[in-house]
Amino acid sequence: MLAGAAPAAIALIYFASQHLVPSGWAAFAIILSLIAGWLVARFATVPWRDRASLFETLAAALNQRRRPSFRAPAGRDPLSKAERGLLEAVNSILDEIQTLALQRSESEAILRSMTEAVVVTGPRREVLLLNGAARKMFGLAADANYKGHDFVELCRDPRLQEFAGRAAGAGDDVLPAAELQLQIPAPRVVEVNAAPVHQPSGAARVFVFHDITRLKSYETVRSDFIANLTHELRTPITALYGYAETLTKGVDDRDTEQRFLGIIARQSRRLARLLDDLVSLSDLEGGFTALKLEPLAPAQVLEETAELMSEQARGAGVKLEVHPDRDLPPVSADRDRLHQVMINLVDNALKYTPRAGNVRLSAHLAQPGSFGEPAGAPQAPGLVLTVADTGEGIPAHHIPRLTERFYRVDRARSRELGGTGLGLAIVKHIVQLHHGTLRIESRVREGATVSVWLPLESTAAGDTTHLN
Repeated sequence: MLAGAAPAAIALIYFASQHLVPSGWAAFAIILSLIAGWLVARFATVPWRDRASLFETLAAALNQRRRPSFRAPAGRDPLSKAERGLLEAVNSILDEIQTLALQRSESEAILRSMTEAVVVTGPRREVLLLNGAARKMFGLAADANYKGHDFVELCRDPRLQEFAGRAAGAGDDVLPAAELQLQIPAPRVVEVNAAPVHQPSGAARVFVFHDITRLKSYETVRSDFIANLTHELRTPITALYGYAETLTKGVDDRDTEQRFLGIIARQSRRLARLLDDLVSLSDLEGGFTALKLEPLAPAQVLEETAELMSEQARGAGVKLEVHPDRDLPPVSADRDRLHQVMINLVDNALKYTPRAGNVRLSAHLAQPGSFGEPAGAPQAPGLVLTVADTGEGIPAHHIPRLTERFYRVDRARSRELGGTGLGLAIVKHIVQLHHGTLRIESRVREGATVSVWLPLESTAAGDTTHLN
């Protein structure tokens, strides 16, 4: 405004010099004084303009969350001191904002990486936060926004809702961990903890869910294994003890004595096989079995297996055939372990194939993706070794559990035939040790087919491979 008044002042001075002041020197003095006043007024506005620039710079820095480039004045006047204080306050606020943003980023990264499902609810059980594991556990959409939704919308299982209700009414108390068997959206066993979080709007709750379904499954398998092992050991030991005790008391009949001795010998061999299989399975599962890989001709592996099992096949009245494809490339495998796999498969096939039946051994190439190879398998053709029989077949609901330790479809007949119940478990681990895949297919009264896929390109490092 002062700068705009300068032309008017000059016009006024000119008018005065022409009409009011007769002396030219007096007019000149008046002009000089007015110019000096205008200059003082003009330069007095500069600090205020600088301060307006400061305020604009600080506002932009806060909006963009970056330190301002403005340099505070070094003067000692109150206004300069206030400017420096304001600049320091803005820098402090920006540092706090940056620290909070970093902490939030770290918290979000921790939540994303957690395998446990985390859900935070507000005072009215509305959802405030949930991580990716929670979305996966409750079958929620990965990109949907559930903030503000009622907790019941995440999972409508009554057991979980009952626990959430108790947590909401517990006040500041931390509820003990609860084990829940949820059925929605899928059957699973979870362990859930609930802890309070104080907020200005009221007490919130943090729910942490641990999926222990697999752990419970392992506990069941372990319990079954101990029970089955105890039973398997008790049978031969009881027979050995009973017949040995009878013989020590004396048996008058020579034929009876020989029969008892034969039973003791058979039970001893059965016990020895059981212990050998347990040691072998323990080494395989513990990763203590080293493979000595070498190139093996598939046709030769089948022929050697058939030769070793030919006597058992003749005794069972079963025809054993070998039909490998021609010109198969060699496969990198451990000779002894691969023979163990094939012998176990053929032994099972012979046991459960009636007389005049047929067991067929074959080998062929499988193109990538045609067999269900494990993840990370080389994208190249693999070798498939197959043992097919014309036996009784296996009901479909038994097939997924056949490789479990001591699992039997027909327990009585399996023990009668001398099986330990560990053969297929050993086969599975040897195949996995070779980075292969085991597949079992069967229909009742139509026989069974067991196939082993092995990579033609070795994925093992060096001469030894361990199963994790």
